[in-house]
Amino acid sequence: MALPDPLLLSDLLRHRVRCDQGLDHGVGVMAWMHPPVHRLLGWVSRPSALRNARAVWRLDQCRGLGDQQVFVKGSPAETDQLTLERLPTLLDADLLDVEGQRLGQVADLAFVPSTGKILHYLVSRSDPRLPGSSRWRLTPNRIIDQQPGLVSTGIRNLDDLPQARASVRQDLVRRSRHWRDQLQHLGDRAGERLEGWLEEPPWDDEPAPAQVSRDEESDPMGDPDLPDPLEDWDDSDWPQQQERVGDRRGDRDEDPWV
Repeated sequence: MALPDPLLLSDLLRHRVRCDQGLDHGVGVMAWMHPPVHRLLGWVSRPSALRNARAVWRLDQCRGLGDQQVFVKGSPAETDQLTLERLPTLLDADLLDVEGQRLGQVADLAFVPSTGKILHYLVSRSDPRLPGSSRWRLTPNRIIDQQPGLVSTGIRNLDDLPQARASVRQDLVRRSRHWRDQLQHLGDRAGERLEGWLEEPPWDDEPAPAQVSRDEESDPMGDPDLPDPLEDWDDSDWPQQQERVGDRRGDRDEDPWV
């Protein structure tokens, strides 16, 4: 399997080293790097848990990366742990801000397998051994000064660096902040709509009711062109109506069945 580009140092160290002779040289334990030029030269494996010997591999000896193993060609250089502790490294160094205050710790790095060039370092705010912790990318051009165990930068906080990986807590805080901002935005829009509705009520746009004159009020049909029924009233018709009513009453009195 070919090496991914770029490759994290932590992914390289968690694999067991197997040479072209089929021998198992143990799992990787540390990096071999040259901090002044930000280059990874190789890595170190531990062949036996009972021996103090360590196997140092050059980066160009790496031939492929499998599921649990990294395949190398050739023989390693043998050394001991005390010698390796004197090698310069930026890993596990404290990251300082512009005022010299500690911000975090350099926990990992990403590099190009073909050249060993370090693209960026990964910084952890808390203990890097804790699983699922957040990581921020620190490029070499952001580093102002470097000493054994200390890396000085011109940043003020870790938020000035791009985040490479967020922890569960960090991701929850970011999502909660996003949801809160959305709710605030929706509340502001609803308030603006309510204020506009109160300033311009909908009934102002409705037409005013028509004025009704006295002549129209006297007309039960609401049409001023129709004649008034009281003006056509003839009193001469009233006696005839009385006689007709009286005749009907007389006929009713003569009826023996009533």
